[in-house]
Amino acid sequence: MQQDAQDLIAQASDWLAEDPDGETREELAGLLAARDLDELADRFGGTLQFGTAGLRGELGAGPMRMNRSVVIRAAAGLAAYLKDKGQGSGLVVIGYDARYKSADFARDTAAVMVGAGLRAALLPRPLPTPVLAYAIRHLGAVAGVEVTASHNPPRDNGYKVYLGDGSQIVPPADAEIAERIAAVRALADVTRAESGWETLGDEVLESYLARTDEVLTPGTPRTARVVYTAMHGVGKDVVLAAFARAGFPAPVLVDEQAEPDPAFPTVAFPNPEEPGAMDLAFAKAREARPDIVVANDPDADRCAVAVPDDAAEGGWRMLRGDEVGALLAEHLVHKGARGVFAESIVSSSLLGRIAEAAELGYEETLTGFKWIARVEGLRYGYEEALGYCVDPEGVRDKDGITAALLVTELASELKEQGRTLTGLLDDLAVTHGLHATDQLSVRVQDLSLIASAMRRLRETPPVKLGGLTVTVSEDLTKGSDRLPPTDGLRYYLEGAYKARVIVRPSGTEPKLKCYLEVIVPVADATELDGARSRATEVLTSLKQDLATAAGI
Repeated sequence: MQQDAQDLIAQASDWLAEDPDGETREELAGLLAARDLDELADRFGGTLQFGTAGLRGELGAGPMRMNRSVVIRAAAGLAAYLKDKGQGSGLVVIGYDARYKSADFARDTAAVMVGAGLRAALLPRPLPTPVLAYAIRHLGAVAGVEVTASHNPPRDNGYKVYLGDGSQIVPPADAEIAERIAAVRALADVTRAESGWETLGDEVLESYLARTDEVLTPGTPRTARVVYTAMHGVGKDVVLAAFARAGFPAPVLVDEQAEPDPAFPTVAFPNPEEPGAMDLAFAKAREARPDIVVANDPDADRCAVAVPDDAAEGGWRMLRGDEVGALLAEHLVHKGARGVFAESIVSSSLLGRIAEAAELGYEETLTGFKWIARVEGLRYGYEEALGYCVDPEGVRDKDGITAALLVTELASELKEQGRTLTGLLDDLAVTHGLHATDQLSVRVQDLSLIASAMRRLRETPPVKLGGLTVTVSEDLTKGSDRLPPTDGLRYYLEGAYKARVIVRPSGTEPKLKCYLEVIVPVADATELDGARSRATEVLTSLKQDLATAAGI
């Protein structure tokens, strides 16, 4: 034990000696002075793992935290990968959000790229992630980096990597980059330029905004009134500019959340899906009485939508990501869209019904837009976690800004017809059956609990859930001819209704996520209320039985 403590202190001391950041040096020096072995073990018990989500973690000193030392190593690994692929003179474009340390991490990345012989260009200020994804192809870059932790808590930051096609990395690129990161032994081995990178002006942003015009149909109504919240992130200015270009009424802002603030002071989690995150937006909506409420997450790649609902507490209801996904799909079909509609396996199967009825191609992918964006012939893709790709030729990733424009166009068209988004959802339920979805999400401190739950479900697969019989049980780690292997389980159920359950560890947060769907046939609109009640009962029962089966 004494030797372990000495090794830990020596490792931390070595890290401290080369740490380029005064804040994390002071933090680590304090831990060493206090001989806080538990905290040191937590920070030096491994390294943040680079994968298809890049890096994401809590800010702080040490290899298990997000800090300048970790980012410099990650940038060096990416540069080495690009050079090995024959792209050593190419351009890397770098964007960042307004979180703590984001600008520092972006500049460090630029310094490493230039030091390695590549060219680097920084976006001019904190901007939405979709602008970076657009800029990669617009500028002909060989790669892109976005410094963001999206909707994670304030203490987190992250590092998202794209290749030259404008899509996020997928295997084997992630493992190949990770190997080169691991090969970096000391920061002194990484050449960092003190200058030589370009800081872009507003040309890229203006080009992105011009591209948003392609999302809308000329001559459509532009009358829907919107209350908008940026959730303390970077979306406001770009959203206001895009809405102004389109000719929509200027969104009414939730002032308390309009400006970037890395502390996210008004929300526990800066994610529109989290309880309480939309309270201020709903309060503003009760005052302004708009047609819809629109929210972005802090890096504006996700889009949430809420609608008036007299039955909901406070008079407003958040639409599920699956509901918005179906609405946008139906709107695109109505506009004559051609091509393939795609979604992640955890999203509602309603999209497949809509595509089939419109005689369009349809594909399922693993979770994440890194997969959805790669579907050949993609015209529209979405996943239930509020992510929508409505212009894949412009942005090959989820884009909360163009999604906001498209849903506002739909709301405007329906408004002119005396209809609403909820009315269109009713029509879809009558046409295709009520596809009701829900989620059981368990946040943990101890990641071993997630592994234990997955192991328990594999060793003792459920035979009945929510009163329905499990007819098919799939272990997704085995992969198939349509899906690469992934850590997940999928169950199909039958009985009074058909249902589907998927269980998987989150790729970005310490959560076990369970995605539930039940399909209730509906003959006409008079049956909708009863169908929704039955669906709620089944979903509640599914959650209870699944929690028991998983031991969570």
